[in-house]
Amino acid sequence: MEDIRMTSALVVDDHPLFCDALAITLRSVAGIRDIRTAATLQGALDELGANGTPDVVVLDLNLPDVRGLDGLVRLRNIAGVPVVVVSSMAEDRLISSALSAGAAGYIPKHSQRDVFRAAFDSLRRGQRFVPEGYLGSIEDDGLSRDDTLARIATLTNQQARILDLITNGKLNKQIAYELSIAETTVKAHVTAIMRKLGVHSRTQAALLASEASFSNVLRREG
Repeated sequence: MEDIRMTSALVVDDHPLFCDALAITLRSVAGIRDIRTAATLQGALDELGANGTPDVVVLDLNLPDVRGLDGLVRLRNIAGVPVVVVSSMAEDRLISSALSAGAAGYIPKHSQRDVFRAAFDSLRRGQRFVPEGYLGSIEDDGLSRDDTLARIATLTNQQARILDLITNGKLNKQIAYELSIAETTVKAHVTAIMRKLGVHSRTQAALLASEASFSNVLRREG
């Protein structure tokens, strides 16, 4: 099997110094020369729209305009390329959740260069990468949580945006205004969202969406 081409990347992180350091690392150990950056999810979406899709997206989960894992889901859906998470949070439960939501790999921010090299070697072979010592999610509720994240990962970018607004208590009319679409279109999307999530009400959909929040994921530990 031929290796996946990776010569360009979009790094999404709101810390400029880390972006600079990561760019140096990617050029040095992964052979990625074309590196663009964005400090927010919206900035990343704008960058994709203006300059096209890179070969890989490198994402920090903790962005100022993102709640939980919805940024990962939206970027994966709209970019259509591997999204690898590079985060200072490295708890097994969160790694499991990110993988279930569609991450191609998970690299702790404090990792040495050899780890980044191994990660991108795996990604080029089409394999997921997890850090050494990762044991998977062994809690009793792991299967149901992973199933929830897998369902949320099937949403389109627009559906993910609408679900986020529903979770924030917005009504269909408000969602239509905010997204500049017809209210009938919102209703159709809400119906599709509930079907994909296997629920029968907006409230149930909002509760499921909260499962994609890494703050909630980590709160259940211990």
